[in-house]
Amino acid sequence: MPQTGAAVTGAPSELHRSALSSRKALWAGRILSGFAVLFLGFDATGKLLQPPEFVEGTTSLGYSASVIFPLGVLQVVCLLFYVIPRTAVLGAVLWTGYLGGAIATHVRVGNPLFSHTLFPIYVAALIWGGLWLRDRRLRAVLPLRAAE
Repeated sequence: MPQTGAAVTGAPSELHRSALSSRKALWAGRILSGFAVLFLGFDATGKLLQPPEFVEGTTSLGYSASVIFPLGVLQVVCLLFYVIPRTAVLGAVLWTGYLGGAIATHVRVGNPLFSHTLFPIYVAALIWGGLWLRDRRLRAVLPLRAAE
């Protein structure tokens, strides 16, 4: 039964506030995920098309040019898993593994910490943050706890 005070004062009910909050979280999650998908899609496309800048960037990290195309295919597969709602969590897990390898590579070659080595963590934060905001089941499994 609705609260009479809410109807009289025009204050939104708890259910209405929850629905608004859910809608805002969903759109914020879509935006964060969208940024991640744009960046990862750009990177995968570069690896598949192999323009000189991508080849030079990958070989400067110590990888053979022959692995660039297979890495692009792997990225496309991970991206497909991530953008399909039913497999998005699996996609996020796969991307986490891939990005962990990127971190290890940057540590191995001695790249700068904040601009190169931690960049995969920034991307992972977009991936997981976007997914967390748009999937209430994930929020139930990985809740943020209120300060006590």
